[in-house]
Amino acid sequence: MQVKVKTPAKINLTLEVLNKRPDGYHNIQSVMQMIDLYDYLTIDVNDSDKTEIILSGTSDEIPYNEKNLVYKAAKLYIDKTGIKNKQIKIFIEKNIPVAAGLAGGSTNAAGTFYGLNKLFNLLSKEELHELCATLGSDLNVCLEGGCLYATGRGEKIEPLPYRNYSVSLIKPLNLGISAKEGYTKFSQLEKKPELDMTFKMIDSIKVNSDIRQFLHDDLEVAVFNDYQELQKIKSMFPKSIMSGSGPTYFVIGDIIPEIDGYWVKNGLQFIPSGVEEYELLLK
Repeated sequence: MQVKVKTPAKINLTLEVLNKRPDGYHNIQSVMQMIDLYDYLTIDVNDSDKTEIILSGTSDEIPYNEKNLVYKAAKLYIDKTGIKNKQIKIFIEKNIPVAAGLAGGSTNAAGTFYGLNKLFNLLSKEELHELCATLGSDLNVCLEGGCLYATGRGEKIEPLPYRNYSVSLIKPLNLGISAKEGYTKFSQLEKKPELDMTFKMIDSIKVNSDIRQFLHDDLEVAVFNDYQELQKIKSMFPKSIMSGSGPTYFVIGDIIPEIDGYWVKNGLQFIPSGVEEYELLLK
């Protein structure tokens, strides 16, 4: 059995950090939007005398072992459903930059849950969301897709109306910023932003007015002064906003020229979907 799943990137139209939780995560409020920049997962399942998960892919920046969120998702699905004596091979075609604030790992993991369930059909959508919530903060958003209001650590979601915008991305080529770094530096800020942009953004989306005036990312405020690469992006594109923990920035409705030392992607669109089947081959 084989299925191919396309797993889209996400951007944060807003990201506001509320407080630190007892479990070490932070409570947030955020408007997240999926865009049509995709990784592709090819999942092959065959009978075997044991249960094993084998990862491979096109990127040399990610591990192909139990540290990968795709591996963890596959193991969670196996443990939850009791599948036995299956060899599960997953090939990851990476197009979303790694450690970029675009939920590349999370969307791959959500796509793994989705793809395995396409093949085995053992869990409900609600049960898939429960698995997503146990594994990471953005997985539920990637599974559900479209435009979403996310709270908790990002796993509690409410759908918002879909609006069609074009978007361009820019990221320093040799810079990655982890979520841990972003949230740690935010907690160290003496003066934290209190703009309440998330609810202004939600109101704007609901009445279909221009959302660009409400774009905001608390984590950008936290890491901005530490990286000249981010300062260069902002000076060249003042309307750009960082996504998540960065270092990717995006602009809505504008084109970004090619710049030495930076990865640039133009011509992207907001999409109303999340992870979804690209091709199903039952054999």
